Parts: sequence; structure tokens; C-alpha cells
Amino acid sequence: MTFSVAVAGGSGYAGGEALRLLAAHPQALIGAVTANSAAGQPLGRHHPHLAALAGREFGATTPETLAGHDVIVLALPHGKSGRIADALEQISPESILVDLGADHRLEDAGDWREYYGGEHPGTWIYGMPELPLGWPKDLTDPDRPGNPASVTPPKQRQALRGAKRIAVPGCNVTAVTLALAPGIAAGVLSPEDLVAVLANGVSGAGRGTKPHLLAAEILGAASPYAVGGSHRHIPEIIQNLRRAAAGAPPAATISFTPTLVPMSRGILATVTARPGPGFTPETFRQPWELAYGDERFVTLLPESQWPSTAHVLGANQALVQLAFDAKAGRVVLVAAIDNLVKGTAGAAIQSINLALGLPEETGLELNGVAP
Repeated sequence: MTFSVAVAGGSGYAGGEALRLLAAHPQALIGAVTANSAAGQPLGRHHPHLAALAGREFGATTPETLAGHDVIVLALPHGKSGRIADALEQISPESILVDLGADHRLEDAGDWREYYGGEHPGTWIYGMPELPLGWPKDLTDPDRPGNPASVTPPKQRQALRGAKRIAVPGCNVTAVTLALAPGIAAGVLSPEDLVAVLANGVSGAGRGTKPHLLAAEILGAASPYAVGGSHRHIPEIIQNLRRAAAGAPPAATISFTPTLVPMSRGILATVTARPGPGFTPETFRQPWELAYGDERFVTLLPESQWPSTAHVLGANQALVQLAFDAKAGRVVLVAAIDNLVKGTAGAAIQSINLALGLPEETGLELNGVAP
């Protein structure tokens, strides 16, 4: 089967990455590609690396331009997808809508108002196929409460099959969630007193011209931002941990500090957590082994091999590693992703494939680019 796909916000980094992946997708037929200030300009002026699409022209981002496609990808700034999605519901109700922004990720309207402001646009199916959704209670080992038996947990994947409205996760959220979720689901980690420090590539801040993103400011420097609990991805991480704990964890808390570093792509998330009731030093890796052992795009590395952003460049791949720091009494987890692929556009393609009934890996690159 083939499907037609439109991309709104195609001049930005996320939209451009979606186009790069869709151009290599054997079933995708790229239709309308729209932009705001770049409308009427050739696509190659903004994405010269997309040689196969360079001669295309950006259209205006209107519901009428996007309507009628089998899939519509909304790669728009936060707060912009909700309104155009409402219009598309009316004029193109059969289309699958995929939001790369934050508008439809959160379940709690209060969280939306606190971190984004304004009216909550609503909640769509969450586009993280590998997210564990707890372990069945009757499959736990009674001698080690919370420690799973040799079965994989249920995943978010099933909810995406046949979905018509999909909210793609935030890139930082993806790295932190994939690191923590199996341990939270199995009771190996406590959801309280989590600490996450991230090294972020600059493309995650978008393509807009901002003084702190200029090369003169970024090169040779590392700079924290959104410090002190203000980052907008915090409620989404907490939401995912609730899902991983099957909806009823103790109060989850996380200190979350992202840092801009002088690389264009990539996220390296270092997370620490206190052991939970199911923790034992000898078996604590088991939930990650079970959760990700059969996953194509999330890999738990062999012990003592640590993730690097260089190893996931251009790939729809998350690398995860963990260790127990006995002296500090904390588990250390590290995850590496390409923020534009597994952190955004790759997750979108995975979700689209599931929604259309295609093999989940179709059109997605597993291997990174090195050196």
C-alpha cells in the first residue's frame, strides 16, 4: 500500500527531518509541504541536503492546503497545532493527524496551563511505542515484590495500531522516559527524588534566530537553561512515569536540568534514581532486559559499554545503559538519542506505520553514522 502525506512546518528542523525520513519511506507519497514565512520559496533553499525534494515549493500552512491527505504531519511551534487540527477535524476527518509539537501530549489541562498557558487543546494517542505500561501483577515473583518474571510488559504500541490522532513525545522526554520506565514499571526504581541532567544539541531549540543560539555563544561553551523546574517537558515525563507504573505510583518528583552543548544533534541524558522495593543488586537490570530485549529501536547495551550521541547520529535508535552506585545508594541511567530522529521525526514515522498497519520499522534507519 501507499499513502499520501502532507507536512506542515516543513521549513523547520523537525519538519525537515520528517521530510528526510518520508522521502526514504517506500510507501510514502509526499504531497503538500507548507511553511509560514517561507511559503512560496523553494524547499531546497531551506533544506539543501534534501536533494530529492529541492525543487518543491512551500505552500501556505492552511487547512485547505493540508486537507485530503492520508496522513498530515504538523511540525509547528507549540500552541499552533491545536487550532489547525480543529479545522482539519471538520474538513479532513479521515486523515491521520500527527502532532510533532506539544499541543496534544498532556492529559492534564492544569499542567498545560501552568507550563504552556492558554486553553488545553486536548489529548491524543501518545506516540512512544516502547513505553512500558506496568507489569501484570500475577506475573511478579512473590519472593521479590515488583520484580517481573520472564515476560515482557504491555506497551503503548498497541494503542497506536489504527490510531487517527497521534501526539509525538518531546525529545528530552523520550531520552529520560526510555531510561527510567522499565525500572519504574517493575518497582526496581523509586519514582521519588529522580535527578536528570541532559546534554542537548542546539537543533532541539528550533531554527529561530536567537542570540543564545548563535555560533559565537554556543561554540566552546555549555549552558544550562530552564533551570529550577521550569522546563515544559517535566509534566510529560511525570505523566509517562505514571503510565509506566500502571497509573498508581507514589508522588513522582524529578529535578530536570537540560544543558546546551556545541553539537547540532543529539541528547545524552544522565538520570539517577533511588532503588525501589523490587531492587536487588544482582538482578536489577532484568526489567530493562525484558522490556527492550525484543525492541528494534531501543537497545540496552552490554554491561560497562556506555552510550554516546555519536553512535545514534541519524538513526532511529535509543541506547541505554545503567549501573548501581552502591556508595551513593542510587542507580545511574544513561540514554543517548538523536533528538531529531528517535526524539521527533523517527517516532512519528514509527507511529504512522503502526497506525496504517505497516511494519513498524518501514522507512527507518537503525544504523548510525560514524565517525
